[in-house]
This record gives sequence, structure tokens and C-alpha cells, in this order.
Amino acid sequence: MNRRVLVTGGNKGIGRAISIYLSEQDFEVIVNYKSDDVSARETLETIKSNDNSASLLKFDVSNRDECADILTNDMRKKGAYYGVVLNAGVKADRPFPDMDSSHWDTVINTDLNSFYNVIRPVVMPMIRLKTGGRIVTITSISALTGNRGQVNYSAAKAGLVGATKSLALELAKRKITVNSVAPGIIETEMSQDIDPEFTKNVVPMRRPGKPHEVASLVRYLFSEESSYITGEVISVNGGMFS
Repeated sequence: MNRRVLVTGGNKGIGRAISIYLSEQDFEVIVNYKSDDVSARETLETIKSNDNSASLLKFDVSNRDECADILTNDMRKKGAYYGVVLNAGVKADRPFPDMDSSHWDTVINTDLNSFYNVIRPVVMPMIRLKTGGRIVTITSISALTGNRGQVNYSAAKAGLVGATKSLALELAKRKITVNSVAPGIIETEMSQDIDPEFTKNVVPMRRPGKPHEVASLVRYLFSEESSYITGEVISVNGGMFS
């Protein structure tokens, strides 16, 4: 039986690339999404067209009760997850003096609280499998350097880094690795408003990254070859701030 891997926000952008790449490595990918049924079906069809295994699981990562109910029910029916990619995220950029509580709470609840909401229900079943496992969180270069207009986003993603490093220490003896990938400017819907000239000026490679360039690193972190790597934050950024 294929090992089951949950990818949150796995229906488009970086998440879609991760879902496809992991499905090609004989993982059974559970593609989580919140509301876009069309992109979710397209991702599923792409995976299945290559004779790989996947299914959809619709829930909001910022809703703690919904996460617990749906994930517990899924594991009860089909078994525990071997791995999780915590990818779902949102942004609500604006200068901090202009940032009201809804902008703060929406980003924190989705980008940081989802760590608890999603991983907490699945971690003990993962441990009980006694097969090791993989957890990868998708953070951001903003967590490492900060960014104007992204106090909320940077705070959430930096918190994710701290949580990742701490959980790595707790799970290391269980042979479950926990790592974080920090993309820079990647060509997705979230970055479509970034001026191409700005990208050329701040990225030494003078271009945005592609989703598959992030997904390939996640694929490696799920491989047996990465089994001695844990608690790390690896940035994919074209040379920014290196």
C-alpha cells in the first residue's frame, strides 16, 4: 500500500507542484483545498492521468474544529499519514499602521495556527505507524529577512520556523524529520502583483522561481536520502540575501 501524504493548499501554485511531484514518488497524495473545486479537480486529474494515486480533502486549515473532525475521520477510514506538507497560506499586505485586526488575524490563523490545527491531530497516528515520517512546512524568505508591508505575514512565517525546529527535536527519535522550505519570489497567484523590474533588481538570477523548483526540494526532503536532515530551513530564492 502506498504511504499517504497530506498536502495542504495542494490544488494550485507551489502546492499543486508538490502534490504532483510526490505522487510520482509512489506516495498516495491527499490534496487539501479550501474552496476552489475547479483547480482541485484539475490537480487530481493531472495526477491520475499519470497513473498515480491521489484524493481530495476539502477543509479550511484555519478552522481548528473542522481540521480535527475531517482529518480524524479520514485517518479512521483510510489510515494514518506518513507525511504532511503544510503549504496553505494567505497574505494581506499593507503598512503596519494601516493593518487592522482582520488583516492580522486572517494571516496568523491561516499561516501559523494551521501548524497546530493540522499537525496536532495527525502526529500521534503518524508516530504509531512506527515507520518514520516526513513533515515539511512552507515558510518564506520574509520569515528570515522581514519585508515591508508584511509584518503579519513575516510574523506568521517566522513563527512557523520556530515551531518546525522545536517539533523536529521532539520527533527525531521517532525517525520523523521536520524541515522548512523558505521560497523567495515564486511565480504563483500570490506573486502576480510584483513588478518584474523589482524582481530583476533584487534577485541575482534576475527572474522569479518556478513552483517546480520548490517542489523538487520538498520531494528530496521526503526521500530516504534526506533521512539525516531535520530541523533545517532551506531557502529557494535565486540568490536573494545570500
